[in-house]
Amino acid sequence: MSVYYGEDPAHLRDSLQSLFDQTRCPGEIVLVEDGPLTPGLEREIERARQAFLSLRTLPLPQNVGLGAALNAGLAHCVNELVARMDTDDLAVPDRFARQLAEFERDPELVLVGSSVAEFETDPTRVERVRSVPTSHEEIRRLFAQRCPVNHPTVMFRKSAVQAAGGYDAKFVQEDYYLWGRMLALGHKFQNLSEPLVLMRCGAGLFARRGGLRYALSEARLQCEFRRLGLIGAGQVVVNVLARFAVRLMPDALRKSVYTYFLRSRAMPARAVDQW
Repeated sequence: MSVYYGEDPAHLRDSLQSLFDQTRCPGEIVLVEDGPLTPGLEREIERARQAFLSLRTLPLPQNVGLGAALNAGLAHCVNELVARMDTDDLAVPDRFARQLAEFERDPELVLVGSSVAEFETDPTRVERVRSVPTSHEEIRRLFAQRCPVNHPTVMFRKSAVQAAGGYDAKFVQEDYYLWGRMLALGHKFQNLSEPLVLMRCGAGLFARRGGLRYALSEARLQCEFRRLGLIGAGQVVVNVLARFAVRLMPDALRKSVYTYFLRSRAMPARAVDQW
């Protein structure tokens, strides 16, 4: 996990609690402090450190961004299987148990993710579900069109991520770029269809995914995917045109596109009931 000064201490508290409430508790939780934090966040982290002995913190002297912070944290993880989590999201109680079972069932797996249930303020009132394909073959097919993995849900093999070069800030979608390099190396992915993470989606989510800089970065990333042999030239053209249209439209319209075309309105009752 990585936390920076702009985050809400109450959200961090709930997120950490959801990890310590797991049916299969993690051997450690590595929390990267990405630069100086607010007094409220510092108090919350100290409280959590006193309450949960498995919490380890890694303070960075300055803010380096999510990808670099995660690389630093990953280097300090002692286990081969590492789960990702954002500090304002919530894990359902059996998230780790479900993902570990998949790794135990199939030793060839390198990454296991899941769908996510999105909420605004109340985790018992899910607004949308971002579903993902489950099998490796389906993941590989969808990759040609959009990212088939929800980053905050993944559990992966540390050695495979580091062998692929870790997170690289060359493009704004650092996770999508990482998954592409891992797939190009022949690694096997899987997703679970049920949401194992409740994701907090505030008003700024869709605004952050717009603008010319974001669109240009995505265009360069699509060209990189072609270089890696993951997509063809025609798909690059289709993807770039579609992404430019979405990134340059007004925020409200972009939110509608995400809500009605890339999300489901189905309510994941079990995830909500568990939380």
